[in-house]
Amino acid sequence: MRKVVSSPFISLDGVVQSPNEWQFAFDEEMGAVLGKALETADTILMGRGTFTEWAGYWPTVTSGEDAGFAKWINDSPKYVVSSTLDSVEDWANSTLINGDLATAIEKLKAGDGKDITVAGSPTLVRSLLELDLLDELVLLIHPVVAGEGRRKLFADDAALKKLELVSAEPTSSGVIIATYRPVR
Repeated sequence: MRKVVSSPFISLDGVVQSPNEWQFAFDEEMGAVLGKALETADTILMGRGTFTEWAGYWPTVTSGEDAGFAKWINDSPKYVVSSTLDSVEDWANSTLINGDLATAIEKLKAGDGKDITVAGSPTLVRSLLELDLLDELVLLIHPVVAGEGRRKLFADDAALKKLELVSAEPTSSGVIIATYRPVR
């Protein structure tokens, strides 16, 4: 069965929003982890916010250092979880999920293919974890306090959820790559 994996950049204070504003280093070890995530996944899951932001950008990237990722994400099947969007046809290979999330994700996980990666979408990550649909959470923990009222991965009133540490390693820039699996 396929796994659903999320690999967000996160600050020490739990912020995941706009990492381009607080992520000061990107090292080879982080690149290797994200490269492995792309090699082991062939399907992308995202929420409305990430879809809306990325659909206007990634299809336009055809050259430069981001061209490889752009080709991968543009060519891969994308599933967009939203109760407010009517269509996701603006971005090729996109399918809207607006019904029962658990049923849709279980169907994806039971299908053929590699892992399913969650792109951004902190609200979706929280929902997947709450519904026991997230199989692995790989946090790239940056040694910075982002602050300034940005969106955190987990809300202050989040329900208790136990995770087990699978691995943790520091990178040359001081980022900790910590992999967790929910205890079921």
